[in-house]
Amino acid sequence: MPDFLTKQSSNQAITLYIAVLLLCSLVFFAHALPFMWLAFGVVEVFCFFHFSNQLTRKWAKLKEKRFLKKLFVTALLIRLVWVVFSYWFFDTMTGKPFEFGAGDSLGYHDDALWVTDLITKGSIQPYLNYRKGDYADSGYTIYLGFIYLFINSSIFVARLIKALISAYTCLLVYKLAKRNFGEIVGRMSAIFCMLMPNLIYYTGLHLKETEMVFLTVAFMERADIMFRNKHFNFAEIAPPVLLAVSLFFFRTILGATAMFAMFTTLLFSSSKVISAGKRVVLTVWIIGAMAYFVGGAISNEIEAVWLKKNDNQAQSMQWRTVRKNGNKYAKYATGAIFAPMIFVIPFPTIVNTPEQESMKMINGGNYVKNFMAFFTIFALFWILKNGKWQDYVLVGSFTIGYVVVLAMSAFAQSERFHQPALPFELILAAFGITLITKKEKKYQTFYLIIIFVAIVGWSWFKLAGRDMT
Repeated sequence: MPDFLTKQSSNQAITLYIAVLLLCSLVFFAHALPFMWLAFGVVEVFCFFHFSNQLTRKWAKLKEKRFLKKLFVTALLIRLVWVVFSYWFFDTMTGKPFEFGAGDSLGYHDDALWVTDLITKGSIQPYLNYRKGDYADSGYTIYLGFIYLFINSSIFVARLIKALISAYTCLLVYKLAKRNFGEIVGRMSAIFCMLMPNLIYYTGLHLKETEMVFLTVAFMERADIMFRNKHFNFAEIAPPVLLAVSLFFFRTILGATAMFAMFTTLLFSSSKVISAGKRVVLTVWIIGAMAYFVGGAISNEIEAVWLKKNDNQAQSMQWRTVRKNGNKYAKYATGAIFAPMIFVIPFPTIVNTPEQESMKMINGGNYVKNFMAFFTIFALFWILKNGKWQDYVLVGSFTIGYVVVLAMSAFAQSERFHQPALPFELILAAFGITLITKKEKKYQTFYLIIIFVAIVGWSWFKLAGRDMT
């Protein structure tokens, strides 16, 4: 069983990606991906798999302090380079330092400028009144408004801060994974997060994903500490509870999933993780704290999201069917179709569909997720088959809980909405790699064949649904 991403897997991943690119470029020649987007994809795929193979071997021998320093510095340098490049690239391509079709990013920026102005006047109440009790999304705008206050509303500096936050997230991933799965998995998963194109990508955008992923990982890491420590007090209970509450102000269902993960861990974790006495005390504390902090307004929001989940998905797919440059087949997509593939999707956009530049830009990152999903699924299967699920309830319940809700939502195929679960999927993927033996290699081969066919089929679907075949 390997304790690093093998050269064979790395080569397989790169070869398969090149093969599917070539095939789709030939079969759909009239709509082949332009060279610029091909280059983005090749760099994303090659760098992730090549350096994952190299670094998971080389850095395994470093002392922990040295490893953490190299991890943080390298992650930060990668992200700083991307922030500088993407700022120039977007400004050159779109005329402003925002991504293609940057409706949400511009909205956050404009609202943050308003919040900054309100802070200087002494109150942000007008903004809160404008939200009309809609808590989801308000956290990021308020955060960005406070940041702007200290950096003179600089878009570039705000993204440098995102690079710092994202690099530190890699350290938290290491700590969480190490405590749950051991040193090897801790280092491997942290390196995967350091190199993951999708996590790097959002540091160069004005969207909330980088901060949201950080808060999610920080919540999981602090909750894990709270559950595992034999001695505990309010100082240990407060951070995970407050972090869970903060998630409601970024995405309602994310906060709800954090609560679900905490209570599931309390109910089902092995006694090796949580003693009976501590289980009772923590349950009382967490229920009381959540009742106080979450309150009726957010509870109503959770209920509204849950009641509308089926209608929202149907309406969204209908909109995707009739909108300009939409896909006429989108209306047939349902949770029943998304659910079996939720750890694998979204598939990469490797044909030249109109007004989807951002998806073409991150096509290599989505392919990385497709490939690594095999190890994630294998790890979950191994945990269940060997009856070890009680040892990994926190990571497992959050990851599965979030993607199940995502599969039933209007955003199952939206790459952005997969971000909060991605670090934990990479942790499970690292664990899965350490479990693979020669016997299981044949399943990986079958999986790669399925992925190859699925990506080609997805490319046809994107074109046929727009009458471009």
